[in-house]
Amino acid sequence: MNWPIYIQHFKNYLRLERSMSENSIEAYLRDVEKLSQFAAMAAHNRGPEAITEKDIADFLEYINQFGLTPTSQARILSGIKSFYKYLAIENLIQIDPTQLIEGPKTGRKLPDTLSFPEIEQMLAIIDLSTPEGTRNRAIIEVLYSCGIRVSELVDLKLTNCYFDIGFIRVVGKGNKMRLVPIGRDAIKYTKIYLENSRNHLDIKPEAEDIVFLNRRGKALTRVMIFLIIKELAERAGIHKSISPHTFRHSFATHLIEGGADLRAVQEMLGHESITTTEIYTHLDRAFLQETLKSYHPREGNKFKQVKK
Repeated sequence: MNWPIYIQHFKNYLRLERSMSENSIEAYLRDVEKLSQFAAMAAHNRGPEAITEKDIADFLEYINQFGLTPTSQARILSGIKSFYKYLAIENLIQIDPTQLIEGPKTGRKLPDTLSFPEIEQMLAIIDLSTPEGTRNRAIIEVLYSCGIRVSELVDLKLTNCYFDIGFIRVVGKGNKMRLVPIGRDAIKYTKIYLENSRNHLDIKPEAEDIVFLNRRGKALTRVMIFLIIKELAERAGIHKSISPHTFRHSFATHLIEGGADLRAVQEMLGHESITTTEIYTHLDRAFLQETLKSYHPREGNKFKQVKK
């Protein structure tokens, strides 16, 4: 038996024997599917019955890199524990690999994330009648839409923006380049900035290909991006420790909690695996773009409220 068959039987068990609601069932299945995705990448494509306690621990370490809250991690683990409890009841496994696994400590310090309404709140207070306002709106949209690092944002080049196909090319850690899908709102507001604000600057020769510039026509610094975001958060009445990286964590958290494929999120973030380099998988560009459109709160026709 493979993962889809085990998961289907688990679904029938939750519906018929546990009499759970459809929403609860779907949440449990998403948790198990995350583990199956991880198994396909990191555990040499082993089936559910071959997963070990170490695999579960590695999986929890893996999802921790996306900045999920301890509560979210504990919920995912709970779903997986229920799955393996079912397998044990049905005598499909001899040893439950989750039996000795403990959930994350709720007191552990993890990066703050912003809820979707909080991000909307920050965007709403930006004054688009000013050149800095149009630029700052574009910056926030790109950070949240693409999940890129602040260093990748300040180095983003016009020649690496392929808005016609919905991608940007960024240079990440280790000077590695990758293509990242960019959402429609990020494209919209970046174009407004380029056409209505950036075009009127006296741009310095060394910054001619840089997207985001200061009023003197030079590239913005990482510190300046931090100050812009901190000021917006304060004006929006958000009392959290906010930085450019907060949008990266929020991007990953919202996609994963919405049900996005872990491999796709990992590729978009440009992460090498924290457990094994075998996890890093090249994915089709259309798949990445579809992931963004389907699971990002600012994309698609259906709104998915992110629970905090």
